[in-house]
Amino acid sequence: MISSLAWSEASTSNPRLSFEQFLDWKPEDQRYELLNGTPTPMQPTGQHEAITEFLDSALTLEARRMGYPYRFPKQALVQSPNRESGYVPDVLVIDRHALKNEPLWDTRSTLTLGTSIVLVAEVVSRNWRNDYDYKFYDYERLGIPEYWIIDYLGVGGRRYLGFPKQPTLLIYRLVEGEYQGQIYRGTDEIQSQIFPELRLTAQQIFQGEG
Repeated sequence: MISSLAWSEASTSNPRLSFEQFLDWKPEDQRYELLNGTPTPMQPTGQHEAITEFLDSALTLEARRMGYPYRFPKQALVQSPNRESGYVPDVLVIDRHALKNEPLWDTRSTLTLGTSIVLVAEVVSRNWRNDYDYKFYDYERLGIPEYWIIDYLGVGGRRYLGFPKQPTLLIYRLVEGEYQGQIYRGTDEIQSQIFPELRLTAQQIFQGEG
């Protein structure tokens, strides 16, 4: 096992970890993701946390109301197809019946198969490229049916948000292996194929309250 101290001492000469090394290394008291072999700490803002909590609660209640076989793990890792990255989505919705096929679930709380995941959502921070580029590409390759990007600060690139940039929620759906997106702002009521009867506006999600 690689300790936190050992990683710190080795990082200048060999900064990359394999996914397996990362699983052994990551501490229990702080959330980390692995980005191209480099452990990256996750420390969200208060509003980021409010949005995540609100959306997670709303989707959990909707899943129970509809009788969907979904679970909402808070700390689970999603391994990228290239095995050099691992993500902790802000909101993660999984099919509990598919977990029996996951080789690392019982021992590592890690998902390796896109067929186990029905929806992921990321709340955008200042390092917006992680959500718009790296995670977008990996979630698409995994075949995750729906990916939400919640850019409540409007900080993403103009090619995504247009000009002037403004708070935006993008919902991407997998169509023939590729994500196709829909933009929602302000009082726009979102439309989800995974939760078709969910009634929320983009602004409610940005504010973190119904």
